[in-house]
Amino acid sequence: MFRTLSNLRRLIRAGWVLSRHDALIPREFAHLLPAPVRLLGRVSRIGARSKGLRPGERLAKALAGQGPAYVKFGQLLATRPDIVGFEMANDLGTLQDRMPPFPTDQAKAEIARALGRPVEEIFAEFSEPIAAASVAQVHRARLKDGGEVAVKVLRPRIEQKARQDFRAFLLGARLLEKFFKTVRRMEPIKFIRTLSEAAEVELDLRIEAGSASELMENLRETPEIRVPDVIWDLSARRVLTIEWINGTPVSDTAALDARGIDRPALARLVLQTFLTQALEHGFFHADMHQGNLLIDEKSRLVLIDFGIMGRLDEEARRVFAEIIYGFIRRDYRAAAKAHFDAGYVPAHYNMEAFATALRAVGEPIFGRTAEKMDMSRVLQQLFDVTDVFDMHLRPELVLLQRTMVVVEGVSRILDPQINLWETAEPVVKEYIAARVGPRAILGNAKKSGEAALHLLEAFPQFAAAAEEAAEQILNGGVNLSDDTVDRLADALRGRRRRKSDAPSAA
Repeated sequence: MFRTLSNLRRLIRAGWVLSRHDALIPREFAHLLPAPVRLLGRVSRIGARSKGLRPGERLAKALAGQGPAYVKFGQLLATRPDIVGFEMANDLGTLQDRMPPFPTDQAKAEIARALGRPVEEIFAEFSEPIAAASVAQVHRARLKDGGEVAVKVLRPRIEQKARQDFRAFLLGARLLEKFFKTVRRMEPIKFIRTLSEAAEVELDLRIEAGSASELMENLRETPEIRVPDVIWDLSARRVLTIEWINGTPVSDTAALDARGIDRPALARLVLQTFLTQALEHGFFHADMHQGNLLIDEKSRLVLIDFGIMGRLDEEARRVFAEIIYGFIRRDYRAAAKAHFDAGYVPAHYNMEAFATALRAVGEPIFGRTAEKMDMSRVLQQLFDVTDVFDMHLRPELVLLQRTMVVVEGVSRILDPQINLWETAEPVVKEYIAARVGPRAILGNAKKSGEAALHLLEAFPQFAAAAEEAAEQILNGGVNLSDDTVDRLADALRGRRRRKSDAPSAA
């Protein structure tokens, strides 16, 4: 009971601050709400500040003044444009995660507790804070052997403060679901729990260290990419020590030009690196904004800050690839079928109607360069379509789509003429082709055989590879379901019939 009252008190205090910025019940959305709520909104806006700003700008300003957990909440909210819309998501994405630093003596004490020895025994030099955010701050240091490192230290008691605030958020989500039916489709309780889990992960720097290490391993065969080394024996739950890398920020285009960096090539590398992470490895950096990308002295793209990462299972990767490739090839029925087969769109809707809706999204942007296309608007229209068809999006796919928007923005700044679809096609095509090849199928015959059949039916251009794989499966006594065997056999017969019916070359 005491905890509930405490959470309610925090919620009321947060509501008061939000109302002062017209961010509690924004006037732009009041007409969508019941009359009593509209009246409450009018009362809450009396004397409100931040007039003349967009709703997202007002919300960002209100959250910035309420402490670290609220800043982090706003940043995580920016990753869910399906809930708040892309305009608000973009406004929240500019929420500066800058807080006053805590004293260096406190940071040294935290490091000593975490690592079991004084800072002076570990480092030859240790700087004042060079960056301070809502959750942690960073110091530059020099090891006894001369190596330079970055040391990230969590704020004192940040874990307890974050848990208290997220309990208040959860209470607010429960009240929303209880009293407003229109918001239930957005699943606010599930959303807050997802955010809370993400925050818990970010508050354990060992997980961030593991993410950096995994990403480095995944991208090891890509010489154009660099991920800093983790100094494992100087890292713990509340302290992360990684290699310091000097580099030119990707945002500094003048400095890149002065160095002779090929910006169009770099724009392609940024986009293709993201797609490779997502499709090939199912593990991607979900915060690839300009501030987390550098160019080192060897002109390699450096990725830093691994607090927000995304993960996709094989099924989600396949669906994502099919949808993207369907748009690239302007095969909207294949893209629609991928949505239906994955269960994203309820089966009682008409697939052809959904394909037509996807066509309305894809055709206006097909073949356009980045300067003539805004991916955030495209995805907003896609979310509008999915709303009409009562489609519930998986959080990891929304995070993936949001990251695509961020990456598109970086690529656009580097090269306004970049064609996003042409740049994406080789990576997506290679992923699909690898999944229908004989080696992939024989490696895991039952699962991959069904996946290959699915891709064969969706994309006939990969039929040759799928045919070879299917023949090996059908002739090899692999234990597949009768239905899969029959469909594979039918697909092969159909392909051979079409080949035999085709006119021979003159």
